[in-house]
Amino acid sequence: MPGTRKLGRTSDQRKAMLRAMVTFLYENGKVKTTVTRAKEVRNMAEKYITIAKKGDLNARRQVMAFVTKEDVVSKLFNDIAPSYSDKNGGYTRITKIGQRRGDAAEMAIIELVK
Repeated sequence: MPGTRKLGRTSDQRKAMLRAMVTFLYENGKVKTTVTRAKEVRNMAEKYITIAKKGDLNARRQVMAFVTKEDVVSKLFNDIAPSYSDKNGGYTRITKIGQRRGDAAEMAIIELVK
C-alpha cells in the first residue's frame, strides 16, 4: 500500500502526533513508541534533517512550519544537521524492544545516530 500509514487517526490528528514526536526526537535524541509510528517518525525526521543541512533562511522557514518549538529548530540547525554533513540519509535508528504489556503492540525505540 503506497503512501503514508494512517495509524488509526484522522489526517489532522496524525499530522499533530507526528509533529510532536519529531520535535521530541530532536529535543531528547530518542523516543519510545510502536514500530509503525517509529517508521513514520523516521520518514519525517530524516526529511527535515536533510532540509536543515542546507542551512539557509528558506530551509529554516520550512522546518519552523513543522517543528513546534523554536529552541528545537535552533538545536537542529546548530547541532544536529552539521553533525550529519558528510552523510546522505540514515540519520535515525529503530531498535525493536518487544511487546507492550497491555495490548501486545510491538514497541521500538527510535533514536538519532551519533
